[in-house]
Amino acid sequence: MKFLQGFCMAALLVWAAPVVAQNAPSPTNMEILKEKLKADKKLLVAGNMDLSDSEAKAFWPLYDGYQKELDQINQRLTRTIGEYAEAFQKGPLPNDTAKKLMNEALAVEEAEAKLKRTYADKLNKVLPASKTARYIQIENKIRAIIKMELAQQIPLVY
Repeated sequence: MKFLQGFCMAALLVWAAPVVAQNAPSPTNMEILKEKLKADKKLLVAGNMDLSDSEAKAFWPLYDGYQKELDQINQRLTRTIGEYAEAFQKGPLPNDTAKKLMNEALAVEEAEAKLKRTYADKLNKVLPASKTARYIQIENKIRAIIKMELAQQIPLVY
């Protein structure tokens, strides 16, 4: 569990650091951190999936596809957080800005749920349902910790 929390804290740094530029690692260091996080996550998943050789052969390409699409959602979330941070620093959010940001945040959540459903269906074709469920649980746990950390750091709209 400590590894998972450490991983999620590092992932949060990768997402949130670009928003707070003065604390952001250099672009080269950021890329190294992103690659390390990807490798660590893959190790975390591998260590918990208990895949046979044939299951692994089918699972890992789907895993890679999911991560690639999830990265696009993460980038979208990062942009939304950045827009919010910029607007928040200017004072109270105008209603139209608050509505736009809220709609984008909800759209990001919907995109993530849709992506998860799509890949759960694909995984169910190559894995037993219990292993698909386990993988979805792992992703959910990681996302929950990251979202909790984001929630603690992002102030409420005023």
